[in-house]
Amino acid sequence: MRWQQLFADLQAQFEAEEAAVEQAESASRARAEVGALELADRLRGALGFPLALGCGSAGTVAGVLVEVGADWLLVEGDGARQSLVALAAVRSVSGLGRRTAAPETAGQVRWRLDLRRALRGLARDRTAVHIVLDDGGVLSGTLDRVGADYVELAEHPVDLPRRSEAVQGVRAVVIGGIAVVRTVTSGL
Repeated sequence: MRWQQLFADLQAQFEAEEAAVEQAESASRARAEVGALELADRLRGALGFPLALGCGSAGTVAGVLVEVGADWLLVEGDGARQSLVALAAVRSVSGLGRRTAAPETAGQVRWRLDLRRALRGLARDRTAVHIVLDDGGVLSGTLDRVGADYVELAEHPVDLPRRSEAVQGVRAVVIGGIAVVRTVTSGL
């Protein structure tokens, strides 16, 4: 009878040690998986949820996260006004909760749709915009062209359509200096 108790105790110790090792390995794997996640993956898990993005001197952008691109986020705020946010301008995010999306591979089409391509869509649609720079400055008008590392903004009052008589000047803006592009009219 005593031998059975000894073997039972040894078996229990062995199982406890195995469970501890497995738990430690599981925690280590979880830390490694989280360590491999990029902010874009974390944000894709929050699609359709309200967030507040702290963008340094450009201020806070709050609204429902609509889309996540390679280096940009699309947020819909009050009144269906949309903000295209450069991921590089984001300093903090609140409202994430525990949701995370699985990492996507870089070869997918979505990841080739960078900020330049999103800006080209705005230029094509002739949408009036406010461009908030990373230093907090705000420019208004319509995007005319998108180059490799800059955009040309026809500056005009956003309550007027882009017509030659309304344009006060054309300004080249370095894409790397753009924090947020807010549409003035609905539809991005």
